Amino acid sequence: MGGNQTSVTEFFLVGIPVSPRIQVLLFGLFSVFYAFTLLGNGVILGLISLDSRLHTPMYFFLSQLATVDIAYACNTVPQMLVNLLSPAQPMSFAGCMTQTFLFLTCGRTECLLLMVMSYDRYLAICLPLRYSTIMNWKVCDTLAVASWASGVLMTLVDMVLLLPLPFCGPQKVNHFFCEIIAILKLTCADTHLNEVVIVTGGVFMLLGPVSAIVVSYAHIVHAILKIQSAEGRWKAFSTCSSHLCVVGLFYGTAIIMYVGPQHGDSQEKKKYLLLFHSLFNPMLNPLIYSLRNREVSAALRRRLEKGRPF
Repeated sequence: MGGNQTSVTEFFLVGIPVSPRIQVLLFGLFSVFYAFTLLGNGVILGLISLDSRLHTPMYFFLSQLATVDIAYACNTVPQMLVNLLSPAQPMSFAGCMTQTFLFLTCGRTECLLLMVMSYDRYLAICLPLRYSTIMNWKVCDTLAVASWASGVLMTLVDMVLLLPLPFCGPQKVNHFFCEIIAILKLTCADTHLNEVVIVTGGVFMLLGPVSAIVVSYAHIVHAILKIQSAEGRWKAFSTCSSHLCVVGLFYGTAIIMYVGPQHGDSQEKKKYLLLFHSLFNPMLNPLIYSLRNREVSAALRRRLEKGRPF
């Protein structure tokens, strides 16, 4: 096999194999989704920055989540849009590897941030008297930095194992972007170690945080049930409902994609599931928080009222 190896300098993304007319339709639809993603998460960041009532740990972590969603969408969607209009447009090897690195980093960072946010809600509901002491700003900064750093470091392991591999064609990546499993299929070497590391990382970064979130919410539900008034129980639960919706969307699709079979028809189905994961999750997160969170909705109304001429 060594004699057939060639130096691959660019890749072609297969994307969605549909007619040119449907490609134009999808381009318009995905462009709208992308615009709403940037607008929604930008509004969340702006409100948290400008409204002093939202300067709390809960909204600090929400701002980190919005930042990840913007980076996540900006990394994958523009190239997807380019491919819809110009399916034969090549992507450089360096650009492809960079996209893989950023995608994995953002995904893993979001995994950890959602776990941290559940811990924040656990402290707020189960230990309200000690909340401000435990979750001070130094702790918030440390947890945020640790989430980002862990995402970067774990992704570096995958990239260190991926980059030395020889690529000898074909150059067509059967995906919407440079997803690591699809890239591994184009190598000329044994990728068993890479796949083991990816699955192990998936179990660690998905099932580990999910377990921590389940434990946190078990304590939260127990604490809420002990509240005497129905209004008090609803008020306590409402502070968690948005986070639960986001957790369900993110972890549900991520676990299906990376904890399970990586070959055959299942992999082709996961390709389209990842389209939902890349397009809809970052767009829906700010919508969920703005609709289901009274404080965010109130902050938005205050800003809109301030902007009126009379």
